[in-house]
Amino acid sequence: MQLQKVELFSSKRDIFYFLLLCCTLFIFSLSYQYYQYKQLTKFDSQILHAEVLKHYKKTKQTKSGKLRTKYIAKLKADDGSIFYTITNRKYHNLQHKHIELEVWAGNISFLAYLKGYFAFSKILHVSTKKTLKETFALAIAKQHKTQELQELFNALFLALAPSKHLQQIFSQLGISHLVAISGFHLGILSAILFFLFRPPYSFLQNRYFPYRSYHKDSFIVIAFLLLSYMLFLGTPDSLLRTYGMFVVGFLLYERGFTLFSMQTLLVTLLLLLSLFPKLFFSLGFALSITGVFYIFLFAIYAKNLTKWWQFILLPFWMYLVMLPYSIAIFGNFNLEHPFSILWTTLFSLFYPLELFLHLINHGNLLDRPLTYLLHVRLHTTILSLSKTVLLLHTLLSLGSIYKRFLFICLLFESCFLFIYFIYNVT
Repeated sequence: MQLQKVELFSSKRDIFYFLLLCCTLFIFSLSYQYYQYKQLTKFDSQILHAEVLKHYKKTKQTKSGKLRTKYIAKLKADDGSIFYTITNRKYHNLQHKHIELEVWAGNISFLAYLKGYFAFSKILHVSTKKTLKETFALAIAKQHKTQELQELFNALFLALAPSKHLQQIFSQLGISHLVAISGFHLGILSAILFFLFRPPYSFLQNRYFPYRSYHKDSFIVIAFLLLSYMLFLGTPDSLLRTYGMFVVGFLLYERGFTLFSMQTLLVTLLLLLSLFPKLFFSLGFALSITGVFYIFLFAIYAKNLTKWWQFILLPFWMYLVMLPYSIAIFGNFNLEHPFSILWTTLFSLFYPLELFLHLINHGNLLDRPLTYLLHVRLHTTILSLSKTVLLLHTLLSLGSIYKRFLFICLLFESCFLFIYFIYNVT
């Protein structure tokens, strides 16, 4: 007889204790962030060590009609805080460099510190020592002739931000979610590791420890490897969410709780926000949670379909329901944009294949079709979506958890918006 999965919260008391735990964690986490903030603003200026996440040129027209150029840097300090500054003109390319700088952040507010602040600074030293990430980046870059492909694969494997021009191309093609490392990539990596770990483990298990559980031991090994990879990349927000869900999901599954449920997502969300208050202001984290929400919503109503039908329909579903948020944030749309459904489906094969090719130093084998894709002429139209329509889409999405009728309404509304967007670019 098969045991039935149970729900995580069986009573209001369980919910109360869980919320009490989250509130306690949140108070301690926020207090620690406030301590870091007070250390930063204790004096008018502080000496910080940081990694340059982005470094780009920004040109703005002044009131007198002259063009003024600034070099803007987005940095991540050693304490994990994100901030922006203006760099001297003599520093043209600090992308991914580690620098020491004096920062004047004495007047910023605590809210600005959490959201990511701007402060004037003076660069004191630029490290010439190559980090392990830079060493891997150079190894990847040597396998490709064009800078575009070098940036593409460094973003794909090392979470290094590509240039603004390349980001626009990804946005127009509708593949930004594929290039920016997220839960999708971590899911593929965990599947690969699970597959590779099984043969040697089974061999040793049969001879030395038949009493051990493969699922538990593989989880421990894979969780450790994924954690190491996440820390190596600098703990991107989307990966943090995925890893948290990976750990919470396994612990719940081992104890017989329902895995693919909105409760699991809500528990993970509240725990992560309690531990990392800065995630309240992370757009990438919000989009990541939204994507998982729609995957779970699809799983609820498509559970009676075969695995193949779920595999085929899921990319179409995700494209339709996430499109309103994409338009609201980026505004880019063209007739080629729906092909991102195909690219998303093929990515499950493309990603592990490219990972293998780069490991054997043949990462350039698919450079020609990729170069063609990146240079396709796109007649992009800038569209907008009213806050009212976006709110309606969100409310229908939340209501779909409880009512199948609202789920059907959400599907029709998403299809209507898609047709509307197509009509506006033809």
